[in-house]
Amino acid sequence: MTAPVSTPATLDAWQQVGVRLEVDGELAMVTLCHPQRRNAQTPAMWRALAAVGRELPATVRVVLLQAEGVSFSAGLDRAMFTPEGLPGEQNFLALAASSDQELDAAIAGFQEAFSWWRRPDLISIAAVQGHAVGAGFQLALACDLRICAEDAQFAMRETSLGLVPDLTGTKPLTDLVGYARALEICATGRWVPAAEAGALGLANQVVPGDELAGAARTLAAALLAAPRNAVIETKALLLGAGERSYEEQRATERTAQARRLRDLAGIGD
Repeated sequence: MTAPVSTPATLDAWQQVGVRLEVDGELAMVTLCHPQRRNAQTPAMWRALAAVGRELPATVRVVLLQAEGVSFSAGLDRAMFTPEGLPGEQNFLALAASSDQELDAAIAGFQEAFSWWRRPDLISIAAVQGHAVGAGFQLALACDLRICAEDAQFAMRETSLGLVPDLTGTKPLTDLVGYARALEICATGRWVPAAEAGALGLANQVVPGDELAGAARTLAAALLAAPRNAVIETKALLLGAGERSYEEQRATERTAQARRLRDLAGIGD
C-alpha cells in the first residue's frame, strides 16, 4: 500500500513541476514525470526534489529514483538561458547580474535538490534509461548506486556551454572514475554509453531496457533485506574510507563493530 507523506495538494504541486513521490513502507520511489520534455530540469523541479528529501518519512531506508519516457533527463531546460526565461523564475542572465552573495545563495539552493541522496540513513538508486545529460547526469551521480538500461547515455555538457558542473556531480564522478577520466568526460562533453559506464564503474549494473524497472526493484529489495543499522554503519565506513589512513580505517571499523555487537546483545552505551 502506498502511503502519503504530505498533503495531496503538495504532492500534486510537485507532480505539476515533474516530480512524483510514492512511499511503500521502507521504499520511496521518486519519479521524474515530464516525459514530454524529456524530464528537462527547472528550478521548480529542483525545489520539489529538495522538499522530497526533507519530507521523507523516517521509516524510509531505500530511495529509488526513476524517470518516465525515453530519457532519464535531458538536463537543464534551455529556456533558463533565454531573456524570456521560464514563468516565475529568474533567468540565468538576470542571476548573473546579482550580487556575489545572491548568486552563491541561488546556486546553493539549486544544489539542495542533489545533496540529500547520499545522507547516512538512506541508500539511493538511480534507474537510468536514454539520455542523462548535464543536470541529469549529475542527478544520477547524486545517488549511491546506478542501474542503467542498455540505451543509457551520459554526457556532462556544462563545460561545452561555457559553464562548470555545479550540481554536486564533480566529487562523485572523480571518486568513481578518477581525475583524468573525469576531466576528459567533462571537458569534452562526449557521450558515455551504458557499456562504458559499466566498465568505468559509473553503473553498478547494465540491463536490457525492459528489465530496468525490475532490476532496480530487485536491488532495492536486497538492500532492504539487511538490518538497517548494519547498513548505515557500513555505508559510513565506506564513505569515509577515502579520507582515512589504513590505520584510521581499522580503528573506525573496530569502533563501528563494537557498536553493532553491543546493539545485537542488547547492551546500551
